[in-house]
Amino acid sequence: MTGSSTRRTWIIRAAALPAVAAVAVLGWLVPRGEQPAGTVASTAGAAQVGSTRYPAPDGALYVAPSGRDSASGERDAPLRTVGAAIRRARSGGTVVLRGGTYHESVTIPAGKKLTLQAYPGEAVWFDGSSPVSGWVKRNGVWAVDGWTARFDSTPGYTKGAAPSSDDDFRFVDPGHPMAAHPDQVWIDGVAQRQVESRAKVKSGTFYVDEGARRLYVGTDPRGRAVRASTLAEAITVRGAGSTLRGMGVRRYATSIPQIGMVKVVAPDVTVENVAVTDSATTGLSVLAAHARVRRVTATRNGMLGVHANHADDLRLEAVRAASNNTEHFKPSPVAGGVKITRSRKVALVGGAAVGNRGKGLWLDESVYDITITGNRIARNSDHGISIELSAKAVVADNVVLGNGGDGLRLNDSGDAQIWNNTLTGNGRTVHLVQDRRRATDLSTPGHDPRQKLPDPTVPWLVQNITLSNNVLADARAGAPCLLCVQDHSERPRSAEQMRITANGNVYVRPGRGSPFFTIVWQRAGNAATYATLDAFRAQTGQEKKGLALDDPNAAAPDGRLAPKSAGRARPTPLPLPSRIAKLVNRPTGTRHTGAWTLSTPN
Repeated sequence: MTGSSTRRTWIIRAAALPAVAAVAVLGWLVPRGEQPAGTVASTAGAAQVGSTRYPAPDGALYVAPSGRDSASGERDAPLRTVGAAIRRARSGGTVVLRGGTYHESVTIPAGKKLTLQAYPGEAVWFDGSSPVSGWVKRNGVWAVDGWTARFDSTPGYTKGAAPSSDDDFRFVDPGHPMAAHPDQVWIDGVAQRQVESRAKVKSGTFYVDEGARRLYVGTDPRGRAVRASTLAEAITVRGAGSTLRGMGVRRYATSIPQIGMVKVVAPDVTVENVAVTDSATTGLSVLAAHARVRRVTATRNGMLGVHANHADDLRLEAVRAASNNTEHFKPSPVAGGVKITRSRKVALVGGAAVGNRGKGLWLDESVYDITITGNRIARNSDHGISIELSAKAVVADNVVLGNGGDGLRLNDSGDAQIWNNTLTGNGRTVHLVQDRRRATDLSTPGHDPRQKLPDPTVPWLVQNITLSNNVLADARAGAPCLLCVQDHSERPRSAEQMRITANGNVYVRPGRGSPFFTIVWQRAGNAATYATLDAFRAQTGQEKKGLALDDPNAAAPDGRLAPKSAGRARPTPLPLPSRIAKLVNRPTGTRHTGAWTLSTPN
């Protein structure tokens, strides 16, 4: 989205206002006592690797790259490998890792509850790559012989299976055919792109000739640090109640069927202050109940930052997923920042999904009881927040900014409360859309097999949705509407039959006609279009307290409403219901427009 010079000037002036004074929140002065206490998402992500200071309990086992696996494991006689420490540790124990790099694949076994943590103030990395030397120039490119690293290249979750016959369920984009091949190479820390033949090798690319056991690169490696992935998996947690904290994990050649570089497959596991970066596919995967994922950073992973499935009572707090899907997998069925499927009671709180190639946050396939609050979802190539084939959701106090698809999309999902979000610079700003899929059709993919089917709690219907106190601003050129409610099924229901309510929202357009319609609203048979909010209000009785601002200076590029000026109406937000107020940590009855987390940095 582009902003006028007037908008840019307003942002600079607002930033200069003293924090101790009354502040303008979404354009109108708010008393100091009501000023937001903090912007949760500004601290999203792991602490810098090497900066955590978790105390080591008495009796902990110590590991150091300079240690010996025959040593006692005491602080002054550390073991050398994490695997040896896990084998030796008793359930309930702690393994403390001294600073350095650990080139290992380890598993905390079932029946053993362990804590793996970094030594206070020391940087610990699990690294799946190895240095590569012995390069010889051959016909204009560089090669090293004896390359034996081999990885599974199945293009889907079922190992050894062929690609799906349904294009909607194919992972690999034909334009990027090597995406599912997990081999990875870096030269001076810069990732090289894998190509499918020796003839295509050029600067910035590499090729693995498995038959000749040879690795080729196109960039001159002389005098440079060359590393390549030689391990596929980093940490698998099978011990219930275990904890990982204070470390980084990088550069593993994880295949799609291996699910994730770091995997949680036991209940009650905590992952805290962990960075997962440069996995060939997925950084972190949660496959069990009651996980707590706090202050995790997932960046530059080949397909997806964070994944979860069958992860009931999952809570993601201050998780940052950024710049994922570096291998250019198709945005669907799986790619982008965070994807959660077939889970019940899921909360994503105070996080960020920024610059992912795909969707920012995607909850799909019968996810039930969803909380999405206090997040910043920005500049993802597809939808910002997508809730699909799911039910019972609260989406509140989020900033959804500059995404390539819809800002917030609810597809075949209902029982949703959408309050106090700021959405700007997206495609359709809010899109509630029904297609022909129904949970009663058990042949359609997307059911949770753990439930009695068809599951009456997740009928795959757009219904019972409330939208209040949101700012829907400045949809990108070509977007048909700010609020779009549509039913594309064989027997479309009207928005009233879907029980959709909109009130107290602010609709911002640079001027009338951009987008052409303020609202598209499903009626029986066909959708009705409304160029103005006044017409929508008169025809439907909705938005009695809503406000339309057709003014290029009404909102800054981040969705912040400009200060009140003469002749400009002010919003009339609805009081926060107690349930929503509790989730966003505000007093019941608070009246506010848009997100409190608006000023969060990217």
